[in-house]
Amino acid sequence: MKTDPSALVRVTGIVVATVLLQVSGVGSIELLGGNFDLIPIAIAAIAYCAGSVPGAVTGFAAGILLDLMVGREVGASALPLIALGYFVGRYRELRDPAHGLTPVAVVAVSTAIYLVAVAAVAFMLGLDALISLLVVRDLILTVFLNSLLALPLFWLIGRTLRPSLHIDPFVRRRRRGRPIESGPIGLRGLEV
Repeated sequence: MKTDPSALVRVTGIVVATVLLQVSGVGSIELLGGNFDLIPIAIAAIAYCAGSVPGAVTGFAAGILLDLMVGREVGASALPLIALGYFVGRYRELRDPAHGLTPVAVVAVSTAIYLVAVAAVAFMLGLDALISLLVVRDLILTVFLNSLLALPLFWLIGRTLRPSLHIDPFVRRRRRGRPIESGPIGLRGLEV
């Protein structure tokens, strides 16, 4: 990711808009008994497009902003989001996207890991955490609902970040070049 002011403004706008939407109303909309959670989708999309370090920094900023706006212990969301941003970005750096539906799998896994990690951090900090089978049902429904939002939000965030990126994450690169046409083995380099 480029280190110019426009990249910082774009990422900051995405993070602030996502946290405001999540806190102000999207988090309370119930569909099929579950809730949408835009935070792991946005962090996964930014990390997938920009890389591991911008993903981790964005995860930290979004987590601190979310904790301050909700009134939780500071760091309860930031710690899981740092790890989420780093590992999604690292996955993208190591693997070339093989399929157009890769964002759906990335969002499903990252949402599940984020929700389990937030619950674990809340439990370790001694916050009021309810543990029952309903939590597992809510986790599964949230993963399903976030997977439905994965493609449109990845597309929107990718289009927003595209001018600030060194490499376009949505263009598939060839793994190897075309084979070189050559003559018989003994006559290579003789220009016959």
